[in-house]
Amino acid sequence: MVSRGIRGATTIKENNAEEIIQQTKLVLKEMIDSNNVKPENVSHVFISATKDINAVFPARALREFPGWTYVPVMCMAEIDVQNSLKSCIRIMMVVNTDLAQDEIRHVFHNEAVTLRPELVEKRGK
Repeated sequence: MVSRGIRGATTIKENNAEEIIQQTKLVLKEMIDSNNVKPENVSHVFISATKDINAVFPARALREFPGWTYVPVMCMAEIDVQNSLKSCIRIMMVVNTDLAQDEIRHVFHNEAVTLRPELVEKRGK
């Protein structure tokens, strides 16, 4: 097994706890399922949010998955770059896996598909 990063991102329409948790869970579930991730193989998860997201920590979404209690998770503020995507939650999950780097399935939902279109296109193949 080797250590690999799995990217995920989504956007929200409203800064409220329910939507933040719901959209984050959708991305996390797809990241986990499409890469066959087991919590015991996860080193850590970083979750960033743009400054317009502050109703709840998006990391709370991961705590709703059974077996993820002891996985280290940290939320942080995304760099506020001029003209960057707003209302965006980004996830970096570091896992131990047998998958090759080009076999990792990165997950982008909603307006976040614009962040890495080449990875979104690969996902469809």
